[in-house]
Amino acid sequence: MARILILPFALAAYALFFATFLYLIAFVGNLPWVPVTVDRGGISGPVATAAIVNLALIALFGLQHSVMARSGFKRAWTRIVPKPLERSVYVVAASLALILLFAMWRPIPATVWSVHNDAAATILWALFGLGWLIVLVSTFLISHFELFGLTQAWGHARGGGEVAAPVLRTPLFYRHVRHPLYSGFFLAFWATPQMSAGHLLLAVGVSIYMLIGIAYEERDLISTFGEDYRAYRARTGMLAPRFGRKKAG
Repeated sequence: MARILILPFALAAYALFFATFLYLIAFVGNLPWVPVTVDRGGISGPVATAAIVNLALIALFGLQHSVMARSGFKRAWTRIVPKPLERSVYVVAASLALILLFAMWRPIPATVWSVHNDAAATILWALFGLGWLIVLVSTFLISHFELFGLTQAWGHARGGGEVAAPVLRTPLFYRHVRHPLYSGFFLAFWATPQMSAGHLLLAVGVSIYMLIGIAYEERDLISTFGEDYRAYRARTGMLAPRFGRKKAG
């Protein structure tokens, strides 16, 4: 790809991610300003077919995320894609996997639980919002613009060299929890006053993917940071604070 096109591509990839992220919030929350949500719109059909299709969509998203994030794949992939664009291409692929999920999702409306108490429902909505806020803040704590490919493209456009080697930092949430971004997603997918069978399927599927993804991610982090990460892992919780032990420094 011509050097002049790398930064515009990265900016377009980021815009696509941000629009997809906003739609995901509305999709999971059944918010009224989007046409298709986890429980509304979409493709109708038999429950068994809907469950199979939905599970396949979740699995596709999980495979894309897990495979493209592995260091071995990155080494092979950057023989084809310019290295400054590797992360942006990953972001585009992840966004397209989510867009496909939105487009092909089949609601399963059977009620699993329904909270009618106003105070309890408000608490659940607050937790839903808190989950997404934790996700967003966590990305900035670990370098938001590098995570989504803009730092790499901007450095390339300015004629800079490689992005600096990663450093194990534990700001704010990361002092107490190793994967606060995933913690936020767990809150966001599970905190709802109206849980349908389709929403439950999505929450369970995404939760399983996240737990598998964490295992692979921690393996890569140990490979990168060695004993420093092992010590950090020993004194912090994976998704929630580990009380009664020394906190990470």
